[in-house]
Amino acid sequence: MKALCWEGIGKLKVRDVAEPRVRADGDIIVRVRASSVCGSDLHLINGFIPAMREGDILGHEFTGEVVEIGPGVRRLAVGDRVVVGSVVACGGCWYCRTEQYSLCDNSNPQPVFAEKLWGHSPAGILGYSHAAGGYSGSHAEYVRVPFGDVGAFKVPDGVPDDAVVFASDAMPTGWMAADFCGLTGGEVVAVWGAGGVGQMAARAAQLLGAERVIMVDRLPERLAVAADRLGVETVNYADTDVLEALREMTSGRGPDACIDAVGMESHDVGPVYAYDKAKQTARLQTDRPTSVRQAIMAARKGGTVSIVGVYAGLVDKFPLGAAMNKALVLRMGQMHAQRYIPMLLDRLAAGEIDPGYLATHPLPLAQGARGYEMFEKKEDGCLRTVLHPA
Repeated sequence: MKALCWEGIGKLKVRDVAEPRVRADGDIIVRVRASSVCGSDLHLINGFIPAMREGDILGHEFTGEVVEIGPGVRRLAVGDRVVVGSVVACGGCWYCRTEQYSLCDNSNPQPVFAEKLWGHSPAGILGYSHAAGGYSGSHAEYVRVPFGDVGAFKVPDGVPDDAVVFASDAMPTGWMAADFCGLTGGEVVAVWGAGGVGQMAARAAQLLGAERVIMVDRLPERLAVAADRLGVETVNYADTDVLEALREMTSGRGPDACIDAVGMESHDVGPVYAYDKAKQTARLQTDRPTSVRQAIMAARKGGTVSIVGVYAGLVDKFPLGAAMNKALVLRMGQMHAQRYIPMLLDRLAAGEIDPGYLATHPLPLAQGARGYEMFEKKEDGCLRTVLHPA
């Protein structure tokens, strides 16, 4: 079969690889219909998560059709159209039983790297390096999904592939970001990053009761889409002091909750960003913490900072004093896909959320490398490239 593979830092290539097969009773094999690129994939491509091997298949956000099932699969059948959560979870450990699926004890078969880096190993993630289990990803014609009864969900009739594909990752990640904010109604929420996850976080915040949502980004076209589609307010950090603007927009108090939907390669302007980028390039720090720094400084006293942008290791100049002395609540993590996807599919079917507009650039799998180039460089208004193997 054809698959988009990592060839080295900054290098991608479509290769002929062996088709996956059922290895365990709970496995399913899915024929991929649509697989979206994701900002967190760029961290792999650019070498900031050092656990990739030549030939690894990328991709973790996808929808498709079940073509084979293991003997232990009970909830799914061949022919079912499904969306698959990117986080692999066993469904039976203590973390899964308490719906903390991204912390699953049993789904990462290669836990040593993560244990050394983070103290404990979280769950495995499809297509996300050998630190996350070494699973093959979804930018391929077929993909093996372990624990299929736990991680794959039937798609409601009438929901198109290029909308439901985002129920795999962007939607549940965005929903968890807003859920972490503890919204009760009437809040002001600021979101850093107007990409797919940021826009889904903004929509989730609205549905959970936020009175105002403010999006922070530097790309006028993305901010315009967010304002048009979601009715949010916007701040362009390329020409505005973000902290000053947010104070002014909230009568000096600051947002009740701030969401970092950017992560370890966040962008900024000015000397602090140049310092961060130089340190990251020289591997003197693994991550650029621009967005989370601003979120902590911007949040009102007693507010919440929700972090769903991916971070991998160590950062410099983290404003811990501000977080402590302002009595902030920090919530963060990889998304608990299996907790949110069923509810999100119901909201998709009901029309409460319509993420299809994120799929600005559908392409065949053969053009996957070009699709990532467009996505990373934000060319032609690209919000998301969605790859179609067929």
